[in-house]
Amino acid sequence: MSSTTPQSVNVHQAQPVVQAGEPLDSARAAMVLLHGRGASAHDIIELAREVYQPGFIYLAPQAAEHTWYPNRFLAPLSSNEPWLSSALSVISTLLEKTHKSGIPLEKTVLLGFSQGACLALEYAARNARRYGGVIGLSGGLIGPEVHSRSDPGSLEGSPVFLGCSDPDPHIPRARVEETASYLERLGAQVTLRFYPEMGHTVNEDELEIVRGILRGV
Repeated sequence: MSSTTPQSVNVHQAQPVVQAGEPLDSARAAMVLLHGRGASAHDIIELAREVYQPGFIYLAPQAAEHTWYPNRFLAPLSSNEPWLSSALSVISTLLEKTHKSGIPLEKTVLLGFSQGACLALEYAARNARRYGGVIGLSGGLIGPEVHSRSDPGSLEGSPVFLGCSDPDPHIPRARVEETASYLERLGAQVTLRFYPEMGHTVNEDELEIVRGILRGV
């Protein structure tokens, strides 16, 4: 990272949020979209247009310096602080905002790609409750390992979709499988799909599954 990297716990809090779909005061459901490393909120909001469903507000926060945390998602958690905690706080702030406007969490979907997928999945695991959906496109839970985790709460049947290339240059297949198993233990209804030699991207099959989750909300 550059020498200008913020050191405070509020790394991402001053960054903008890109919005699409319904205005907050009239939306009946919400989707929070989290971009990958080196990308932007404007990039990921384009995916919202691919999966658009009426009644949704789509919110895409921007990460400081285009990264939610500086090191690999498999690195020790402490090595990605204070960035990681700040990123998780951004999600909490957005969910508080949509909840106050009358959109329950059961009608709220978290989606991320790559680094953003890891962040969305990590947030859901740490804050287990019923969501409208949790979608990790090319990502997995954050940290050196999954087996010793013991997060409180239950995902209460929340639909979770994990999609990833096999192989993926950044996301080990084993971590995606471990993530699926762990979220199932937390009570999620998990759909897991690997796509041979797809590369680090998103395909039409994944988009159609996302559309189905949104229609279900």
